[in-house]
Amino acid sequence: MDAQLAANKKNAQAFYDLMFNQCKPREAIELYVGDRYIQHNPHVADGKQAFIAYFERMATEYPGKKVEFKRAIAEGDLVVLHCHQIWPGSDDYAGMDIFRFDAHGKIVEHWDVLQVITGHSENDNGLF
Repeated sequence: MDAQLAANKKNAQAFYDLMFNQCKPREAIELYVGDRYIQHNPHVADGKQAFIAYFERMATEYPGKKVEFKRAIAEGDLVVLHCHQIWPGSDDYAGMDIFRFDAHGKIVEHWDVLQVITGHSENDNGLF
């Protein structure tokens, strides 16, 4: 695997772990994000400060929240993380997060799609 693809996968997971599991979104932004941060999640405004404010609030509202990485896929300037998000006192989610990296190996754009994990499934395959 190309060294840059491997580095981007590692950095996407480190970014997500730092902001979500360790509840340090400001540090995550400082270490892993480029000059701009474009957000496509409709619950989070564009930009670094909006991201920090949102995840600082989530850390307060959902102490003990965590993410588990199930898969990481890298291609070109994109990394996709297939994740299990655990939100104490709320729904858990299966999620796909897509991060776009700039030429310097920094995250500059994010998309995600989330699915609530329910107790019912028409098959025995599971979400992960």
